[in-house]
Amino acid sequence: MKSGFVNIFGKPNAGKSTLLNQLIGEKLAIVTPKVQTTRHRIKGIITTKDYQMILSDTPGIIEPKYKLQEKMMAAVHSALEDADVKLLVADISDDISHAEEIFLSLKSKAPSIVVLNKTDKVDKEKVKESTAFFQKKGYEYIMPVSSAKGDGITALLDLIIKLLPEGVPFFEEDNLTDMPTRFFVGEIIREKIYLLFEQEIPYHSTVLIQEFSEKATLTKIRAEIIVQRETQKAILLGHQGKMIKELGTIARKEIEEFIGKKVFLELFVKVRPKWRDTELNLREYGYK
Repeated sequence: MKSGFVNIFGKPNAGKSTLLNQLIGEKLAIVTPKVQTTRHRIKGIITTKDYQMILSDTPGIIEPKYKLQEKMMAAVHSALEDADVKLLVADISDDISHAEEIFLSLKSKAPSIVVLNKTDKVDKEKVKESTAFFQKKGYEYIMPVSSAKGDGITALLDLIIKLLPEGVPFFEEDNLTDMPTRFFVGEIIREKIYLLFEQEIPYHSTVLIQEFSEKATLTKIRAEIIVQRETQKAILLGHQGKMIKELGTIARKEIEEFIGKKVFLELFVKVRPKWRDTELNLREYGYK
C-alpha cells in the first residue's frame, strides 16, 4: 500500500485549482479567471486498493501585503512541511523563469514534479522549449498537461503513484475531503462573487456561513458576505437588490448540485472595516 500527501504549489492563476479538480474527478476547489481565488489549503483524497493520495491545493505564492495574505502564505508553508510529493505548477505561456525562481524557494526533501500547465494554449515547440529549460535546471520529472482539457492527467497520476511512499491510509476509504460541506458552500458563494463583480470587490469580501440546517427535503443556508466599506456593500446589493438576487440564484443552483438537495439560501451583506488585517475577524471567518 502506498500513501502520502501530494501538495500543489505555484504562482497565482497557474491552474492549480483546476489541476486538483481534474486529478480528483470532482469540483472541490473554486476556479475563476482572477488571481488569488484560492485562500485556503484544500485537500482532496483518492483511495484505491493500492494507494491513498491526499492532494492539496494551496494559495498562489505572493509577497503578502496584509494579514489575510500572510495567513494564505502560512497555508503554503504548512503544505510544504508535510509534502511527500510536490507538484510545481507553471503556466507554460507565462514567464517560466519567474516560476522557476518560486520553485527554488520551496525547499523540502520531497521529490518534485514540474507540471507545465495550459499546453492547449501553446504550440508543440513551446512545450519542447519549456521542457528543455527545466531539464537544464536539473529537474528530473517534467510533465506537460492541460488541466482544463484533461490532457496528460493520466500520465501525471501514474508518475505521482510511482513516487508515493509506502504507508497506511490516513483517511477512511469513502472520504473525498477533510473539509465540512458548509466550507464548500461558502466557497461556492465566494466563487460567484469573483465571477460577477470586478475591481476590488472579490478581494475585499469573504463569506461566513451562519446557518446550515439540513432537513428531509430542504437545506436552509444563511450566509453573510463580509466587505470592508459601505460603498462595496452597495455594489454587492445593486439597484433594488438586483445583484444580490442574481448572486443568490446562481450560487443556490450550484450548491443544490453539490449537496444533492433543494436549498433555501439567504444572503446578507455586512461591513467590517479592515477585516483583512484584523486577527479576530480573520479567525472568525475561518482564516487560522
